Amino acid sequence: MTYVKVCALDEVPADGALGAEVDGTPVVIARSGEDVFALNDICSHAEVSLSEGEIYNGTIECWLHGSCFDLRSGKPTNPPATQPVATYKVKVEGGDVYVSLAGDD
Repeated sequence: MTYVKVCALDEVPADGALGAEVDGTPVVIARSGEDVFALNDICSHAEVSLSEGEIYNGTIECWLHGSCFDLRSGKPTNPPATQPVATYKVKVEGGDVYVSLAGDD
């Protein structure tokens, strides 16, 4: 499995998100407490960037219509979204965040 360095961990706000691109795929790096997650950055409902939304209770909220997605599974936790967003494997090493797009988590 190939991991790509996306950013420094310090670039991702505490309990916040950072938009990035990995091999042409829009990815949101999200921090919730001490945990770091990587999901597709495009909302499955309205095709806007999830990285502009808020992180709370283990979810990321789409700023446009308020759908929330579970950071672990990518599944929507409330409407209007009904389809999940892809999740990706993420690891933190040496203060940097790495993501692998190889298969959903």
